[in-house]
Amino acid sequence: MKFVKTILAASLVAMATPSFAADITGAGSTFIFPVLSKWADSYKKDTGNGVNYQSIGSGAGIKQIQANTVTFGATDAPLKSDQLQKDGLAQWPMIMGAIVPVVNIDGVKAGDLVLDGPTLASIFLGKITKWDDAAIKKLNPNAKLPSEAISVVHRADGSGTTFNFTDYLSKVSPDWKSKVGSGTAVEWPVGVGAKGNEGVAGNIAQAKNSIGYVEYAYAKQNKLTYTALINKAGKTVQPTNEAFQAAASNADWTNAPGYYLILTDQPGDKSWPIVASTFILLHKDATDKAASKEALKFFKFAFEKGAKSAEDLDYIPMPDSVVKQIEKTWSADVKS
Repeated sequence: MKFVKTILAASLVAMATPSFAADITGAGSTFIFPVLSKWADSYKKDTGNGVNYQSIGSGAGIKQIQANTVTFGATDAPLKSDQLQKDGLAQWPMIMGAIVPVVNIDGVKAGDLVLDGPTLASIFLGKITKWDDAAIKKLNPNAKLPSEAISVVHRADGSGTTFNFTDYLSKVSPDWKSKVGSGTAVEWPVGVGAKGNEGVAGNIAQAKNSIGYVEYAYAKQNKLTYTALINKAGKTVQPTNEAFQAAASNADWTNAPGYYLILTDQPGDKSWPIVASTFILLHKDATDKAASKEALKFFKFAFEKGAKSAEDLDYIPMPDSVVKQIEKTWSADVKS
């Protein structure tokens, strides 16, 4: 719980801190917040310039950049080319990471419980309601699972983590696709809502027999019990940097208009099935060009000097070839 409280405090400080001339403001994705806060600390020490970021969810971040109330937005649900054009926004992927199911079941340790996509979808649909359900026992024949009701926790806010999680469920479960579908906010059939990755992590830590989904850094830092998953190739995989990299290696950013690319349910024996990216949104012709220019300096700094801190939190840095492509996008699209 210490990490959750730290993040919430940092987010509140970011919202309360007054902006100075050299400071830039951003809002959105809670998925990126752990690594972005590390980058911001390093950037402040290196340049003296601050980055005030509100970890409020991708949906709110999109609304704030559209309303021009922040310098940049961050979203795990990328905008399509026509929307970018309509809003006058440039978009690029900043970091990749993984989403993991997390549980709180007595006697079950991290990585012990194995789930597949259809079973996970059935839990979140409310079709599987107890931990000793036959479908779960079939995947875990040697596990001692309680005959207790499953408490489902999901995001209550507009969320890119939800977008990617429900995109995955839609790909692996026709039932989920037809009844719920994918989006930053969906009509959840069951469960309780929590705000941000922080809120879901906090709820799971407190509630016995619960299940939710969070960005991996939150699971790791809060010592939450993540599950293993069976991937598209039918292999059981653990959430490891190798598994995240295996899925990310399929990303073809060069042929993605506006960098619109979803990385869920990728092929490969070693691929983790729920990998996602956080995208930055910046006005092409910003009202405050000084702030826009400073934002690009910050993101260039993060690309050049932030890979180690990203990897320490089990994010996947963008490949050098993609970074060069992104920097060309800045030169071509952003007036500063």
